[in-house]
Amino acid sequence: MCDLSDEQLTELRGDLAEILESLDGALEQSAAGSKPVDLDQPIGRLSRMDAMQQQKMVQAQRQLAGLRRQQVVAALASFERDEYGECRGCGEPITYKRLKARPEATLCIECRERMERRD
Repeated sequence: MCDLSDEQLTELRGDLAEILESLDGALEQSAAGSKPVDLDQPIGRLSRMDAMQQQKMVQAQRQLAGLRRQQVVAALASFERDEYGECRGCGEPITYKRLKARPEATLCIECRERMERRD
């Protein structure tokens, strides 16, 4: 595993659990807003377009939340394999500061920057 203390690992696991709970709540709450706009609803053309735009924004937000949820679940599972905090790029430990900012991170800062430069 990484160079984190037991206290740091416990704190980060708690952070991940809180994020997961928050994402689940957000996904549940936004479910209604992502449903298709009823075209038979008696509203004006501009109001219908506005409703469709709102629907697309909610769907995009749900997609991002769903992706982050998958990352958080994977990070929690990495605790069970004693792999949490190891960079998947270089195998070196990810710093506590980085994990505190983004507990589901799978890459250290150097590998993340290298990947972003390639993209």
